[in-house]
Amino acid sequence: MTRTDKKVGYSPKSKLQAPAHDYTRETAASGVESALKILEGRWKLVILFHLFGGRVMRFSDLERAIPDVSQKMLIQQLRQLEADGIVHRTVYPQVPPKVEYRLTEWGQDLCPALDALLTWAAARPHV
Repeated sequence: MTRTDKKVGYSPKSKLQAPAHDYTRETAASGVESALKILEGRWKLVILFHLFGGRVMRFSDLERAIPDVSQKMLIQQLRQLEADGIVHRTVYPQVPPKVEYRLTEWGQDLCPALDALLTWAAARPHV
């Protein structure tokens, strides 16, 4: 592993680095399938990218940021992300109602993985 700075004499471990696992093809496939089930849905990844970096967005802000999604579908996708522990929903008891969404710490931990996915997709050879 290469060092990023001459003063660093070691490769620092990321807090996201998972403990070493002895995956088999079957357990790895099962794990990937579980992860993809959580992220499946046309708008979930788009929602996540809008919330990365600690952003807190109101429902109406998300509607404006993703104009092609219907209100029903946005609500559905946000509820699924909340049920899976990726998004935190805060409801303020006021009139008119105010609802804000942000990523949980576990949801924010997806950022490097999705960054890597973007890098991988950008490197696709043009056929």
